[in-house]
Amino acid sequence: MTDTGHAANADAVGGGATARDGAVDRAAESDPEVLAGHTATSAEVVAELTGVTKEYPGGVTALGGVDLTVTAGELLAIVGPSGSGKSTLLHILGTLDRPTAGTVAIAGHTVGDLSDRQVSALRARHIGFVFQSFHLVPAATALDNVTEGLRYSGLARAERRRRGRAALERVGLADRVGHRPHALSGGQQQRVAIARAVAGRPKLLLADEPTGALDSASGKAVMELLHELNADGATIAVITHDRELAESLPRQVRILDGRVVEDTRRRVPGGAR
Repeated sequence: MTDTGHAANADAVGGGATARDGAVDRAAESDPEVLAGHTATSAEVVAELTGVTKEYPGGVTALGGVDLTVTAGELLAIVGPSGSGKSTLLHILGTLDRPTAGTVAIAGHTVGDLSDRQVSALRARHIGFVFQSFHLVPAATALDNVTEGLRYSGLARAERRRRGRAALERVGLADRVGHRPHALSGGQQQRVAIARAVAGRPKLLLADEPTGALDSASGKAVMELLHELNADGATIAVITHDRELAESLPRQVRILDGRVVEDTRRRVPGGAR
């Protein structure tokens, strides 16, 4: 991943901004329109990309006219090989980057109509992120790592900690709230990262190669947890290069050379959408 990608991931983990952007996000908290959010449309559209193109200097086209709609309660894979454009698509979906052309709507908001401050507030309110490398603070407990993701939510400290404990309990780590990352296995660290992502009750959870740094058993457990969260109503998009993992999900969006080349749905055991 590029340095730009790492910086974007850090922004996402911090609730939509790094510390240097804290003043921006605190100002965004006072924007009731964005923080309250529009409810999903009658079709329950959580995210919609229309004709999205992303170009970089030097004539590099990372995305070329992508159309994608994600509805509430879906569990889908965005799958493609290295260099296919899936990471760029993740950043666009997560509002970590803006497209060169086309429109992006999240939770009923057209991102192109919003200021950077409003986009930051939208991200903090409606999008959760899980990354391959966990991005946990080494000196912080599991509970503090989870509540870090709620820093710019506008919630009182007591409510942030209540939600953090509930999220850790939900991912099976109620007995690990006081443990620091070095005292947790890789699979447990990823569960802390998932708890951090869902504690804010986002409309969309984006999981970028969530099993990539784990052994097969831990990876299987993490995917089972994502299935459980989806069964409870969470809308989840898993970004992966792993075709086998993608085929275990009810919807697969295949991307190649910056374009969606296949979008298929099928029933899978467990009844996920």
